[in-house]
Amino acid sequence: MHSAGERLKIAVSACFMHPDPARAAFAKKTLNYVELSVPHWLMSGGALPVMVPSVTGDTASGNITLDDYAAWLDGLVLHGGADLWPGSYGEAPIDARWQGDKLRDAYEMALVKAFVAAGKPVFGICRGLQLINAAYGGTLVQDIPTQRPDALQHRDAERYDQNFHALELVPKTRLSSLLQGVSSYKINSVHHQCIKDLAPGFEVEARCPDDGTIEAIRATGPDWIAAVQWHPEFHKPEHGTLDDTPLLHDFLAQAHAVRAAASHTLSPEL
Repeated sequence: MHSAGERLKIAVSACFMHPDPARAAFAKKTLNYVELSVPHWLMSGGALPVMVPSVTGDTASGNITLDDYAAWLDGLVLHGGADLWPGSYGEAPIDARWQGDKLRDAYEMALVKAFVAAGKPVFGICRGLQLINAAYGGTLVQDIPTQRPDALQHRDAERYDQNFHALELVPKTRLSSLLQGVSSYKINSVHHQCIKDLAPGFEVEARCPDDGTIEAIRATGPDWIAAVQWHPEFHKPEHGTLDDTPLLHDFLAQAHAVRAAASHTLSPEL
C-alpha cells in the first residue's frame, strides 16, 4: 500500500459547460467537470486523480498557471467530450453542428504543452487522441458519416458505450507488445470524428480493421505521449471487451519513473 504522499497524482483535464440561460443551475456561469469513469479508472491503478480547472476566464485571479500544475502533478489524462473546433486544426466547420469547443481546445492544448515541457507523460482518450493530433499539426474528419460514408458506424447514440468493433494492432509497436496475448480485441466506439492526417512525429499503433480508422497513436520522439480513440474506462469484463489494464499500468509506470528520476536529481549526494 502506498501512503497518500507516495501515490501518483494524475491530472485529469476538465470538460467545459459554458453559460446557458436555459440551464436551471449556474445558468450564467462556466462549469468545469469530469465524467466519473476516468477518475475511477485511474484509481483502479492506485493513482490519485486531480481535475485541473481552467486558469483563464472572466473570474480568473491570482498568478497560478498550468505550469504550476504540471510541476506538482505526475502525468496528464485528456478524456472525452465535446467535438474539437475545426479552427484548431486549420479548417472551417462543414456544418454548424460541428463548431466544437474552441475554449476547451485552447485549454487542453496548453495543458499538453505544460506537461510535456515538464517531462511528464500524457495519455489521451477519445477526444484526447483527437486533441493531441490537432495540437501537433494533424487534422480530423469532422463527421465520419458525412465524409466517410462507407465507414463503420463508430457512434450509436442509443447503444453508446455498448457499440463495439474489433481492433487491429500494428505489429512491432509498443501497444502491440503491451497487448500481446490478450483474450479479446473488441473495443467500444463512441465517436463521430477521427484522425484524417496524422500529426508529424507520431505513429499509428492500431486501426479499426473494417475501415482503417486510426484507433491508437504514440509520439515517436523522446516525449511520452500516447492516445487511444476508444474509452478504456468503459470496458468491463462482462462485455468481453479488451482488457486495457496494461495501458493504464504502462502510463503510470512512466509517471513513477519520471518522479523517481526527479527525486534522484534533487537528492544530495552522500
